[in-house]
Amino acid sequence: MEPAAGGTSFGFTQGREARLYALENERLKACITDYAGALVSLEAPDRDGRRDHVLLGFDDVTGYVDNRGSFGALLGRTANRIAGGRFAIGGDVCELSRNEGDNTLHGGAAGFGKRFWSVEEASTDRVRLALTSADGDQGFPGEVSVEATWRLDGPELSLGFVAKTTQPTPVSLSAHPYFNLDGLAAGDCLDHQVEIFADLYLPTDRQQIPTGEIRPVAGTPFDLRSRQRVGAHIREPDEQLRYGHGYDHYFVLAERHEETSRLAARVRSATSGRVLEILTTQPGLQFYTGNNLDGSAPGRGGLYRQSAGFAFEPQGFPDAPNQANFPSTILRPGEVYRQQIVYRLTTY
Repeated sequence: MEPAAGGTSFGFTQGREARLYALENERLKACITDYAGALVSLEAPDRDGRRDHVLLGFDDVTGYVDNRGSFGALLGRTANRIAGGRFAIGGDVCELSRNEGDNTLHGGAAGFGKRFWSVEEASTDRVRLALTSADGDQGFPGEVSVEATWRLDGPELSLGFVAKTTQPTPVSLSAHPYFNLDGLAAGDCLDHQVEIFADLYLPTDRQQIPTGEIRPVAGTPFDLRSRQRVGAHIREPDEQLRYGHGYDHYFVLAERHEETSRLAARVRSATSGRVLEILTTQPGLQFYTGNNLDGSAPGRGGLYRQSAGFAFEPQGFPDAPNQANFPSTILRPGEVYRQQIVYRLTTY
């Protein structure tokens, strides 16, 4: 199939023009760019029917190129961190691109969130993107072909991934939109009310690499099973919160049914009445409260400072190739990787 035409100009980078594709229905409007496959904007009504931006973002592609934080980007080959920028598979040690100290974050310095995707299909309700990652890309073995489809259906924006490989290799794909349900002129997200439907989470070391322990949330600031303010415990003198400068941890969901999305998290704003629910087929998700946003990113609604927005990143277990007791993220030839994330926006 020939790549799809269309879209509007979103600026220039890496010697080419980025394009922006709009999806819209009676409830939501979403814009996606072919650079990083990023979700650039998402507009949703409040309890009074007034539509506003609920996503942190930038007005042209240079904002996504110049700023750290993976704003809205698709993440791969592996979301999150790989310790020491290496892992062993089949007796061979793979040395990866290291882009966070000695570690690999979100696939390396030129991961999937730092390159152009091909737009294979574009309409008012979906955009299908494709990317081929060569054997040896960022140090990962095997050629991996990926499709990512953003689809709008009523109050839901979904993201579906399909991937195949020519050699055994880790694959754990995700996306990194930052939300603030109070809209464009909002401050921080600490008064949002959050629920994460997980009994377990992964503690980390000082470099935010999982220790290998799978720890119950009960009795910790990570017990978000009942609704509470995002900021209720974020400043407590907890070692894990100090390591992440807030929440930046992986929550383990209950056992899943194959290819069936289930509710993973819910966030609501008492100010706007908006409710965001995250559904996924993934075994867990990273919850990040924008701890490293430092005001250096002048975005759509002003400067983005700490906790200007929050992100949920459904994905496989982080650092799984180096953690024997974690579910494997290795994709093998002949297998098909299929995962889905659903962002459901309603009001109360």
